[in-house]
Amino acid sequence: MSDRLVLALDIGGTNARGEVLDVRLGAPLVRADLPTPEQDGEATIATIESLCRLLLAGLSETDRARVQAVGLAVPGIIDAETGVVRLASNLGWSDEPVAARLSALLGLEVVLHHDVTAAGLAEHRLGAGAGAPDLLAVFIGTGMAALVVTGGEVVSGGLHQAGEIGHMPVEQGGRPCPCGQTGCLEMYASARAIGRAYGAVTGDVSATSLDVVTALGTDPRADAVWSEAMDWLAHGLLGPITLLSPVRIVLGGGLSASGAVLVDALRTRLDALSHVAAVPEIVTASLGQRAGVLGSGLATFAAIERTQLV
Repeated sequence: MSDRLVLALDIGGTNARGEVLDVRLGAPLVRADLPTPEQDGEATIATIESLCRLLLAGLSETDRARVQAVGLAVPGIIDAETGVVRLASNLGWSDEPVAARLSALLGLEVVLHHDVTAAGLAEHRLGAGAGAPDLLAVFIGTGMAALVVTGGEVVSGGLHQAGEIGHMPVEQGGRPCPCGQTGCLEMYASARAIGRAYGAVTGDVSATSLDVVTALGTDPRADAVWSEAMDWLAHGLLGPITLLSPVRIVLGGGLSASGAVLVDALRTRLDALSHVAAVPEIVTASLGQRAGVLGSGLATFAAIERTQLV
């Protein structure tokens, strides 16, 4: 398997990233990225196809012949066995046979992965979660989801949907979520939600969570938006912490770029809220934006080894 290559993709709500990787998962042979269309399923399929063709175009003819599969990490509710995305509201997919459609377009086997499972797997094996047998890796970006590791094993759940922490309702009758529920955690504490909340009070519709973090301490409106979001985040995480008792929480995704500002705010609130569960160590992810791509590569090479994809 050492001579094989994969196209490892991580499709987020904002950006679609891809790398051509060998089994060592070192520096990519080729790297490319494209913006992700917002809630447009057909445009997202076209974007992924274009991204794959960009990656293939950067390879020599010899290396193109070594590509065995596409690893496709996407958000939402997925059925990895059938390659169907049951729901990815941020990408505009509902019961979409994404793997089969892309395989037909590209002439390559497409292996579907959950984006956070992939990124969490990379952090667990290679990054900030290494050495922690019981881990909660929470990725906060356009949406929110988590990887759960217990006893050193990734928990997928009996219905293969474990970790959808962003869609845990935290407020009865709360804000409507694109998933169809109301009061989901990601509507209050995701990077997108924080940016939108700041935009609502400043009038800047392009405001982002980074703008909020940058303005902390100088703009009371940013302070208030951040404080409310951190309250919701701690409230949402207290249940999983109490249930699972992880030894470490790894915070990843775009919001983790705020570093100690995020870790300290969450730690302070969890210490105040929790009267039963021990509050675990909290760290930020160490693999950055490559986590999802590396995890997609890891999981795809594992699938090749299991099934001998050709």
